[in-house]
Amino acid sequence: MIIEITILNYELYAKYVEKVPEIVKKHGGRYLARGGEVIPMFGNWNPEKIILIEFDTVENLRNCFNSAEYLEIGPFREHSTITKSIIVNGCLLSK
Repeated sequence: MIIEITILNYELYAKYVEKVPEIVKKHGGRYLARGGEVIPMFGNWNPEKIILIEFDTVENLRNCFNSAEYLEIGPFREHSTITKSIIVNGCLLSK
């Protein structure tokens, strides 16, 4: 899952960030990138914040973001950010 976030209300967003990692972990999600420096390369894309989360299956991802625990905190993100997200369904390439 790739998420692009622009934060509008840092205080409210902090309430979301405090609780979401445990929910993601509970559903088998792993953060691959979260809050690091974004360095634009092509196409004038310069997001404020990018988050990459890996799940074993799309079903696990959907279960996570449709869970009662997530639905309880989701409004914190919805009211504090402009968020775009996509699911990239594929596999990791071996090194």
